[in-house]
Amino acid sequence: MQSVNIIGAGLAGLSTAITLAEQNVSCRLISLQPSERAQSVLAEGGINASLNTMGEEDTTEYHFQDTMKGGVYLADPNAVDALTKGAPQILQWLEGLGVPFHKKNGVIMLRNFGGQKKKRTAYAKSSTGKILMTALIDEARKFESAGLIRRFPHHEFLRLLMNEGICAGVRVRDRYTGQIWDFSGKVLLCSGGMNGIFPHMTTGTTQNSGDVTATVFSQGALLGNLEMLQYHPTTIGISGKRCLVTEAARGEGGRLYIMRDNQKWYFMEEKYPELGNLMPRDVVAREMYFVRRKYGGSVYLDMTGLSKETWEQKLSDLRDEIIQYLAIDPKTEPIPVKEGIHYFMGGIDTDEFHCTNIPNLYASGECTCQYHGANRLGGNSMLGALFGGRKSAQTILQDVQDVSSDFPTESLVRENEPYTEEASPILIESISQILLEGLGIVRNAEQLTQSLKKLKSLSQERSYNLREQNRLKLAEAMLLSALERRESRGAHYREDFPEKDESFRKVTIACRKEEQISITFRNLPERRSSCKSP
Repeated sequence: MQSVNIIGAGLAGLSTAITLAEQNVSCRLISLQPSERAQSVLAEGGINASLNTMGEEDTTEYHFQDTMKGGVYLADPNAVDALTKGAPQILQWLEGLGVPFHKKNGVIMLRNFGGQKKKRTAYAKSSTGKILMTALIDEARKFESAGLIRRFPHHEFLRLLMNEGICAGVRVRDRYTGQIWDFSGKVLLCSGGMNGIFPHMTTGTTQNSGDVTATVFSQGALLGNLEMLQYHPTTIGISGKRCLVTEAARGEGGRLYIMRDNQKWYFMEEKYPELGNLMPRDVVAREMYFVRRKYGGSVYLDMTGLSKETWEQKLSDLRDEIIQYLAIDPKTEPIPVKEGIHYFMGGIDTDEFHCTNIPNLYASGECTCQYHGANRLGGNSMLGALFGGRKSAQTILQDVQDVSSDFPTESLVRENEPYTEEASPILIESISQILLEGLGIVRNAEQLTQSLKKLKSLSQERSYNLREQNRLKLAEAMLLSALERRESRGAHYREDFPEKDESFRKVTIACRKEEQISITFRNLPERRSSCKSP
């Protein structure tokens, strides 16, 4: 097998690379940033697995049911079945790599996270992503020294190389030297979410620009559930973006309130007595929006009741972060919080094995859409990236389809490449504002139609380079997807269609053919009685 090309070096990309290398298959790990600066490093709260170490009789079936319910049954049930059954093995693998999960008497401790009735979120303080990435980076280095993993940091994805409808490789650019390379072989996209489309409103790195998704969309890849943007309820404003206040703060006892009649009203606890502040993120964000609209003022997160032990052993890094950015000590004073765009449930459409509609092209991690449906549960993102990476590797190893042998393995391109032109910051900001007007926490047809009109007007203002054209078309697909889903489900709440409609329990599919975008719906598969996990 030719060397596999992996675009992205976060948790999904690293887990794929390591799994391939374990089977003596080489790969190129291609990324704009080194792994130490990947989006995955920013993940805080933890990773889910039904280890049942807390005496609550948790099972993988409970994890499956919570994930499906949290995603309002829009996720692929077979993909979720494999994910939840494979989660304990993923945790064992991580523990074997030396990840220092919080333990007591040698047993991994688990915390509560939103939308889940059982404690099943393993953690390392509130810097779990950084610690997991450190372990995987160290593991990958063993295979780098053996030549099985070749790193290409500061290299930018430009486009797929296609051969009669089959993905034959990838074109990339070295951003230090400007050299453009063609690499043949199968391609796995682990390019993360589309945070760069929403500067100032996202908790994620804007280096995850969405350009990879926009480009493969222009080359025929189908996208799914683009309307499903997760607004995390608890973020704080910092320069140029939003900073996440991890859900672990509420998992450990943090409480949301707003001032009503000059008194603190803990609205989530009154409205949802069973789970309270740990309802799924779409519900909490929407309730915050409604109470703020009705009563005015800010919503506060009150963590003053947390114990000294919790602050010192579980959330010390979160406390330091809040003091640094807000000059408020959350141990003694509530902090104002607001919703921020945090995760993209939608993305490149794949099946449960991470295959796209283009042969030899695969996708894993946040750039895909199969695991989380209409709303992601906290603790399932790192699990989805790690499990999905290993699952993708297994699929690639089993897929006999290969590229033409007459295609050069590596070649330096001498021709001009139109994809190297950057998108204008002014255009990026304009697209962001148009999308935020239509794709807010609460939506309606009038807002969406108006946003589409503004986007069309913007697209006709001047000539755009290819990167800009693709961004405009991706934005159009997002708005059209939201307009066509005439119901409320998870993160997609329509004021004009406030109820869930089971006729829309289907994946929204966006297809681009030249300048035309069509939106259709794909039925979800039935759950099989048994699903294998890696």
